[in-house]
Amino acid sequence: MKMTRRRFLNVSAAAAVVCAATLLPVEKAAAAQQTMAAQELLEQAYLYAFPLVIMDATRTASTNTRTATSNKAPINQFIHAEKLADATTRVVVTPNVDTIYTQAFLDVGAEPMIYGVPQTDRFFNVQVLDAWTNTAAVLETPGLYAITRADWQGELPEGVQRIDVPTTMVWTIARIVLSGQEDLPNVRAIQDKMQLMPLSAYQAGGWTAPAGSYDPANDFVPVKHVLAMDAKEFFDTANQLMETNPPAAADAPVLRELAALHIGPGEKFDDKALGLFSGLRWKLMLLQLKKKLLSESKGYTRQMGQWTYFGDPIGNFGTTYTYRAMVALRGLGANTTDVAIYPKTDVDSTGAVLTGKKTYTLHFDSFPQTLEKGFWSVTAYGKDDFLIDNPINRYCINDRSVLNRNADGSVDVTLSHAMPENTENWLPIGETEFHLFLRIYKPDWNALRGWQPPTVCVKSPQI
Repeated sequence: MKMTRRRFLNVSAAAAVVCAATLLPVEKAAAAQQTMAAQELLEQAYLYAFPLVIMDATRTASTNTRTATSNKAPINQFIHAEKLADATTRVVVTPNVDTIYTQAFLDVGAEPMIYGVPQTDRFFNVQVLDAWTNTAAVLETPGLYAITRADWQGELPEGVQRIDVPTTMVWTIARIVLSGQEDLPNVRAIQDKMQLMPLSAYQAGGWTAPAGSYDPANDFVPVKHVLAMDAKEFFDTANQLMETNPPAAADAPVLRELAALHIGPGEKFDDKALGLFSGLRWKLMLLQLKKKLLSESKGYTRQMGQWTYFGDPIGNFGTTYTYRAMVALRGLGANTTDVAIYPKTDVDSTGAVLTGKKTYTLHFDSFPQTLEKGFWSVTAYGKDDFLIDNPINRYCINDRSVLNRNADGSVDVTLSHAMPENTENWLPIGETEFHLFLRIYKPDWNALRGWQPPTVCVKSPQI
């Protein structure tokens, strides 16, 4: 039978309907899978690069000054803190309030930096971190150290110990324990004995630190700055940083995957590869990031009574990229567990969330045991992970606090927003939700295995 043009069109239309009925769902499924795969790769890329980018943002904010001050200094110069962190501190989240910090951001691309560690009568160490937030070394023994990029080839003066770091950007954090404000002159005397200069200046016998530079645009809170970046700014920054701060050899498999998004040293990121609505997907990803990080990092948590802390490989992360990103977001510059642990609780003994609407008792049967020159503390933080403003400027209780003991030798600390009549055993909290960190530096692991950690119990509703 001869097929007329009208019949051909009718048959074609019918066939198109059939094809649409059978192929479109498959195509939609394929498109959905591609979108999901792209989203998962985008998240993987973000988590991988986040520590590097936030480290650089912290460097930018911390070195944004012409001369050294107590909270900023040009590159390769000491930032000697002159007081403990307080509620106005907004550079690093969950700041330690037991120690005076001396920090420095180093650039070891041209030559090593000589770091002098003085003799002290107290807890003192220098954590040396690479650009990816891994701890390259911890300096405790007095002496001279040359912090060098691992591929540097050259001779060091006699008596100078070489410390290899795989990246050009280095962050050093010296922690000096403090016993009250009256101890500040002793801490400053230790800071004055610390040394930092380029190798060439050390060999020449002296160095006058050059002036830095200041840009108002770089006066930002690093974590907020990074979380506000769009995809292009974030990955352009990461790609540039990876050229002088190369990924580890173990990162090769993940970098092969990320090459599809043009992410890696020498790559040029193109946000068009993310497809339509990439900006919306990016914003949704960031909104869900904190929850995702906490969920996927639970495998690294360790229980200590009602407290939990993050265990190995914290501070030396290897390929645990999600874990590394979570720690960078929540507590940049974390130590390895042989140096310190940071048990946290945000719930009371019944599992209810801690809130300033209630008054609590923090009960110690005994205090945590540490090795020689170690110390412990309990610090309160608000929902934003910063210290809580209060009328007596007290942010923690510690092994140097003068605390009243119960008849059986135990200690009860009041946690409340309202000031109690007796403030000796009071740790102030805010009006909203809060959490506690129990820091233990130089933990005695043999003693801690049988130790009963403190409990947080509701005392009364806040009036």
